[in-house]
Amino acid sequence: MIRSSRIRRAALAAGTCTAVAALLGTAAVARATSPHVQAAPDIPVAGIKAHLDQLQSIADANGGNRAHGQAGYQASIDYIKGKLDAAGFTTTVQEFDSGGAKGSNLIADWPGGAEDSTVMAGSHLDSVEAGPGINDNGSGSAGILEVALAVSREHLKPTKHLRFAWWGDEEDGMVGSRHYVDALGAGTSKISAYLNFDMIGSPNPGYFVYDDDAKLEKVFKDWFAAKNIATERETEGDGRSDHAPFKDAGVPVGGLFSGADYIKTAAQAKAWGGTAGKAFDACYHRSCDTSKNIDDTALHNHTDAIANAIWQLSS
Repeated sequence: MIRSSRIRRAALAAGTCTAVAALLGTAAVARATSPHVQAAPDIPVAGIKAHLDQLQSIADANGGNRAHGQAGYQASIDYIKGKLDAAGFTTTVQEFDSGGAKGSNLIADWPGGAEDSTVMAGSHLDSVEAGPGINDNGSGSAGILEVALAVSREHLKPTKHLRFAWWGDEEDGMVGSRHYVDALGAGTSKISAYLNFDMIGSPNPGYFVYDDDAKLEKVFKDWFAAKNIATERETEGDGRSDHAPFKDAGVPVGGLFSGADYIKTAAQAKAWGGTAGKAFDACYHRSCDTSKNIDDTALHNHTDAIANAIWQLSS
């Protein structure tokens, strides 16, 4: 997630949780609200963590980061593309130029479904140059990868077309996602929903839900409510991540966020656990954003919520 000023800190700190509840361990998965909607599977956290370990190894082998224009970013693309190709997705690497270097987005389409009503899920894959970016945003990238692989394992046959995306050069201002939306032009009318996941495993986590579209917001909030997990309206990332170009183009957007360098309040700590008075992610944009900088429960809960949304919205 790109950095912004802290003008929203007061609003975030003053916000109250929608419900006060103890965090519970992730159960299998929320039941679909309609008997005609196939329930999403539980997404194994071990699988997500395995992807994060691979991204960490890639950074370690390439100067400590996976930043735009660096070898670590290309190796990250290659790793995820290989997994998707083997799982039966049709993948496309979309190139663009930014800051004097070649950048790329990875787009993966699942066969079938009505392409004039496409459900998209996306995460940026690049890190900052200061570190490996395992929470920001290896967590979102690994989460949607494991959901995509679950689509393949379950042989999902959605009514709507499913598309997943891993964006390049988000850290310099959503460059990759803007390039994609600009290139799509009028084709954005065929996207019925874009879901964005930028940091979902913060070590002192929160549960923030994008409120840009009421229908999409409800899908996520209902899932968390069924788990007795309190949520708050997401404000820190407004205009700072890859949903922004889609929203600007009139596409309904939604998403989840576990918090960056803002400070967790006492009320939030009471609702979610963790430590009040400390950042949701003290390693945000730092070299310590490694595979050790992840809360497994938050990673698991958020990824199961993503799977539930994908299953429901594409049916």
